[in-house]
Amino acid sequence: MALYRADLHIHTALSPCAGEEMTPPRIVAAALKAGLQLIAVTDHNSAGNVAAVQEAARDTGLIVLAGLEVQTKEDVHLVCLFETAEEALEWQAEVYRHLPAGENREDYFGLQLLMDAAGREIGREKRLLLASTGLGVEEVAGEVARRGGLCLPAHVDRPSYSLLVHLGLIPPGLPVAALELGLLTPEAARKKFQTLAGWPLVAASDAHYLHDIGRRVTDYDLEVVNITALVHAMRQQQFKVVIGGEEAISDK
Repeated sequence: MALYRADLHIHTALSPCAGEEMTPPRIVAAALKAGLQLIAVTDHNSAGNVAAVQEAARDTGLIVLAGLEVQTKEDVHLVCLFETAEEALEWQAEVYRHLPAGENREDYFGLQLLMDAAGREIGREKRLLLASTGLGVEEVAGEVARRGGLCLPAHVDRPSYSLLVHLGLIPPGLPVAALELGLLTPEAARKKFQTLAGWPLVAASDAHYLHDIGRRVTDYDLEVVNITALVHAMRQQQFKVVIGGEEAISDK
């Protein structure tokens, strides 16, 4: 077993609300500088830059999981992680089928940049990504689990786009291994939200800018790095949350 410092919620410049500085090589450099061994690329409703970040990380020792952050019809954000970029792109295709048909307005929402591993723009996603899909929370979590992925309700302690704010509860039987915190420590979150009692609570940065990467991380105790091992570590609470470089509260 070994500890892997992980930030499993990072956006690239494909997300219109992220900085244009979020290019594949600069994300990799920032993650390494922050001492991370494991990250996940999780743009809004798209996995279009996952492969580029994975390529940028080749031979650096940094492991990059494939993912996207799906916005459900209830306006809840769910981080969806997969083993490979191909699996994430297959899920993206399903997500795209449930997005509204409108195009992105760059002057209003921002650019949606598709990039190569060197950080060069290779195109722009025309579809509006910053929108709710027609998929419900339970549909997304169930389908990601069926596909062998890992679904994490994102920043459940935030006042917007979170499970607790928009649903007011965690649906019974929801097939997720843990919940992600975006603001609070696990101890503070449990005091504020009684419904979190008994749930494994992990942390991630939800980085939209380079300086955000690694601010909120989780150290996972893993034998190997894959989705199955992460799910096991979360369910067995074999992790500790680290915020701002200091251990917050061990969930062991």
